[in-house]
Amino acid sequence: MTESKSVLRPSLHYIAAFLLLGIYGTQVCPFIESLSPLQLTLPLLTIIILQYALRQIAVPSMVDRCDYKHQVTRSFKVEWLLFILSGLLLSLNNSIFFSAPLDSNLKMIVGFTSIGYFIATDLALDKEIKLAEFLKQQNMTIIPDSKYFPLAGKFTLFASASLIILVLVFFLLINKDLLWIGQANKSFSDTQARLIILGEFAFVGATLLSYIINVIFSYARNMKFFLESENEVLAKATAGDLNNSITVSTNDEFGEIAHHTNLMIKSLLNKTRELQKTQDVTIISLASLAETRDNETGAHILRTQRYVKAIARAVQHHPRFSNQLNDEIIELLYKSAPLHDIGKVGIPDRILLKPEKLDNDEFEIMKTHATLGNEALKQAEEELGGTSFLSYAREIALTHHEKWDGSGYPEGLKGDEIPLSGRLMAIADVYDALISKRVYKPAFTHEEAMKIIKQGKGSHFDPDLIEAMLNIEDKFISIAKQYADKEIYDTD
Repeated sequence: MTESKSVLRPSLHYIAAFLLLGIYGTQVCPFIESLSPLQLTLPLLTIIILQYALRQIAVPSMVDRCDYKHQVTRSFKVEWLLFILSGLLLSLNNSIFFSAPLDSNLKMIVGFTSIGYFIATDLALDKEIKLAEFLKQQNMTIIPDSKYFPLAGKFTLFASASLIILVLVFFLLINKDLLWIGQANKSFSDTQARLIILGEFAFVGATLLSYIINVIFSYARNMKFFLESENEVLAKATAGDLNNSITVSTNDEFGEIAHHTNLMIKSLLNKTRELQKTQDVTIISLASLAETRDNETGAHILRTQRYVKAIARAVQHHPRFSNQLNDEIIELLYKSAPLHDIGKVGIPDRILLKPEKLDNDEFEIMKTHATLGNEALKQAEEELGGTSFLSYAREIALTHHEKWDGSGYPEGLKGDEIPLSGRLMAIADVYDALISKRVYKPAFTHEEAMKIIKQGKGSHFDPDLIEAMLNIEDKFISIAKQYADKEIYDTD
């Protein structure tokens, strides 16, 4: 990842560092206070500018080119080291040109180190959030190290370092003010001296607290980003969408949690796909078993489920059906359609396999396959606690022989009283029966079958569904050809 184009944050930090370190020096060090404004600001400004220029080289070469998982830690180290080096360089300058005493040099090194610590921490956190956003945009991820510096350790270190810096800076400030008071300066009254000292304390305290609060807000911002990303993916997984993953961008507990969450979701997705595949194979096997007891073939269920899906797709955006059909429901209809005749397993062979036309009594028994299928699937649905798939399968099994004019069976439903799933299956089932060869009839051509289908428009079938079917006749022809009986059973 290349260095961020945004230079505003580090630039503001460096400007603030120049101003605060100049004020800090005059507040804690009598020697620095004795220097003229030019003697104080010129070396400080020069060193800050040189440090910023060096940063423009060091960050791209030493931070952005290392592996992603270590860029944040490397950023902190580089930024802080630059401030420490600048503090040493300024102390060396003061020693050479102004014969600064050792305690003055130590105070300046403490100042650079302290402010540099807070700036380096904030810039590292800024690097962390930008890196996370970059990896998310690029759909990239990292794998956390098995051993990493834990968040609890980071918080403890930051709190301890902040406390040490506060105590040390105030100690230096108090020490300087005690020396100042000991000089018995007659220029100020006791009240004025107290106000000056309190003003110094307030300024230094407010400055340090501002840096601490800024770092706390940066931590909070990053934590919010990572937690929201985690919750977003987990919420989708809870809703059944397992095709998402969390961007792993930190080499800490958040990264490890995200990594294991991704592994968990991937495992759930694999198991879900395996379960769905097993379910689909089981459904086809059960439906095929029911069909083999009839004068039909297993290819019948493959064709009819595709006819159902084709019509459903054709009317998905129709005003009458748009609120009943979305991609998920159409897929459920497709998968449940093979069970439309599952109730035939309860019909005696003497009726189910009879090559001649059934008499009235036999036909009444045959019609019970709709209720038998409904009852069997209802029992399965109750055992499983209810599923959308079984609900549609039960609807189809019960109502695919209902007719638009109310003359169908088993309940004589009429018009929209018939579930859409049953109306779709009715068309698919009748069409396939017409174009298929049976022991009691030859196979009709597509044109002959469509003529009969159109005659049933408004009486047997939903007229809008028939209109949709007429617009996709080529799909029906293609499905019938692709899944023809001879292609299923010929092994030559």
